[in-house]
Amino acid sequence: MEIKTDRCTVRRFEKEDLDDFIQYRNDENWMQFQGFKGLTKQMYAKELLSEPSFLKGVQLAIINNTTNRLIGDIYLKRENYTFWIGYTISPFHAKQGYAYEVLVAIIAWLKQKGCIRINAGVSPENLASINLLKKLKFTFLSSDDGEHIYILDL
Repeated sequence: MEIKTDRCTVRRFEKEDLDDFIQYRNDENWMQFQGFKGLTKQMYAKELLSEPSFLKGVQLAIINNTTNRLIGDIYLKRENYTFWIGYTISPFHAKQGYAYEVLVAIIAWLKQKGCIRINAGVSPENLASINLLKKLKFTFLSSDDGEHIYILDL
């Protein structure tokens, strides 16, 4: 799987991506709203470099097309015709429109593949992520276990 935008490519993780991934994923302040963090390089490698499965959940790399370096990641998990989505952009690349650009492309790709709804769970304190979801036309559904659930019907 590979999805291209003007500035980014979404693809499977490669070994060369791990150091950049660890740099932002193990930044406790930046990753305060994320769960998949604080692991060793070996643990990340086992998760990120294994055969991807949308049914189990897959983490994909967001690569800058100019530098060919990792700038973030996206998580996708399929449940029938619905996908759960999660995303992170490195703090060095935040607030430059990368997340919006990539998510627009991912949403179009999922719709083309027959997805009828996308769910996103977000901490109520993560206002940047909530605002991004609203910009993408997601709507608030409910709260579950301290997390706000937003949905986008396709």
